[in-house]
Amino acid sequence: MYDLLIIGGGPGGVAAGIYAARKKIKAVLVTDTFGGQSLVSTDVQNWVGTKSVSGFDLGKMLEEHLRAQEDIEIVDSDVVVSVKDEAPPSRDASAGEGKFIVTTKNGKMLESKYLLIASGSRRRKLGVTGEHELDGKGVAYCSTCDAPLFKGKTVAVVGGGNSGLEAVGDLLPYAAKIYLLERGERPKGDPVTLERIQKSEKFSLLTNMQVREIFGDAFVKGLKYADTKSGEMKELAVEGVFVEIGAVPNSEFVKNLVALNKFGEIVVDHKTQRTSHPRIWAVGDVSDVRYKQNNISAGDAVKGILNIYEEIQK
Repeated sequence: MYDLLIIGGGPGGVAAGIYAARKKIKAVLVTDTFGGQSLVSTDVQNWVGTKSVSGFDLGKMLEEHLRAQEDIEIVDSDVVVSVKDEAPPSRDASAGEGKFIVTTKNGKMLESKYLLIASGSRRRKLGVTGEHELDGKGVAYCSTCDAPLFKGKTVAVVGGGNSGLEAVGDLLPYAAKIYLLERGERPKGDPVTLERIQKSEKFSLLTNMQVREIFGDAFVKGLKYADTKSGEMKELAVEGVFVEIGAVPNSEFVKNLVALNKFGEIVVDHKTQRTSHPRIWAVGDVSDVRYKQNNISAGDAVKGILNIYEEIQK
């Protein structure tokens, strides 16, 4: 029986693991890999304290820091698939009552009094030819992370919601030309943001179109799209494609235990990271935090662990 089980090996999960170990909490961390979504980034320039690091190296740094702790167990190369609460949550019940039975893909069964979920999210994909093959080779999913890599290049942003408009804003200081591709008649993001980016001569809006293919060799060279009105197929020469059509939180395994918002994100108290369940906390992209960033995930994890420690001490 553990006091705490941490789910996830990104910045949030690792920060939680390090702080749990320092607080001498009997904890175990379960993850398939270390590094989170940044693993596919070739150059992360906004991890505080490090000018530039590849996503792969950031993952190694996180793993090494966690493994340097003496008081935490690690279950890697595995994924949590189900969580069973043997004491259904009640607002009148003590937070310390009951236990969770956590089952992993590899068949492990772990018992814990508390959970901290840092399972992150996965980017919603276009599902077109070339997207997977060119991921990290011009296909990107985080403009905040990767915009500086496209300095002087021509890029396309797919998706006219707020995330797409904000991605254009992130790219304007760097890219030479930016196309925003929207399936409908007009972008669905905030008009104020659209008005701001439309003032730039670098920006062009393409509507009524649907991406069908991303092509290139070692790097993206362009994309093919269909005009949704005429059905005509066209090509657009670009050196980068930012897919900004939303993200899917990895929250399925606790959907019956905690409150989720309409996007599937776990709703938390942002002062403590506590969920609607008295023994579950959530941090990072799986939660309803507004800004999805590595540094924020790590900070929220520290906040969550300190609150869990307070609960254990009661």
